[in-house]
Amino acid sequence: MNSMPPDLDEQARIRAVYREWHGGKELAPYAWHRPEVMEQDAARCRAAGALLAATVGHDLSTRRIVDVGCGSGGFLRQLISWGARPSNLIGTEYQEDRLAQANAATARGVRWHLGDLDILDDGSLDLAVANTVFSSILDERMRHQLAADMWRVLKPGAWCMVFDFRYNNPNNPNVRRVSRPEVGAYWPAAPQHHYRTLLLAPPIARRLSGAPRLVSDLLATFVPPLRSHFIYMAQKP
Repeated sequence: MNSMPPDLDEQARIRAVYREWHGGKELAPYAWHRPEVMEQDAARCRAAGALLAATVGHDLSTRRIVDVGCGSGGFLRQLISWGARPSNLIGTEYQEDRLAQANAATARGVRWHLGDLDILDDGSLDLAVANTVFSSILDERMRHQLAADMWRVLKPGAWCMVFDFRYNNPNNPNVRRVSRPEVGAYWPAAPQHHYRTLLLAPPIARRLSGAPRLVSDLLATFVPPLRSHFIYMAQKP
């Protein structure tokens, strides 16, 4: 019988899944050099940048930001390229090897932490980001705890940003979609929020990778149900 507390059990499951997933054949469809991956990265960058400019502001140099489940640090490096100061950035991660990758590839000054947000003070940050993190958590109580922790570390008037899946992946039982009502319920007190769908579903994008890019752009623009991801931003009162 497993005597491990449910949240620790879920953390162990997540660590095991990502240890197996990273470096395996599952990564091949997401290789950086694939044309559809490059285009979807660009589309995500445009959407996130536009929302950040409209909420957190154009000048990121004074903003204190945490990227929860930062992986190899890609989004933190994007923030640095947009003007954020490395010394104002924090990356948290469960996988020690991913955190080492992030540290090696990112400008000096970023603060890295292996584990949860418990090291951060209440009301200390301007932005808390979670990229495909909630969908990796199958335990509903742990999802709500993460949402509460992100809210706790924000200053009044600061923002949460979530990028995640709209749909379940029938080939991957280790992820679960995040619905619009769900993500809204995590921070019901938000006086302002933004929800934007984006990205042509990867299986469709892969099939169209040899077609003119205009085909994928038209589908993603004019057929919203084919968009597989969303960005949600909620402001703390």
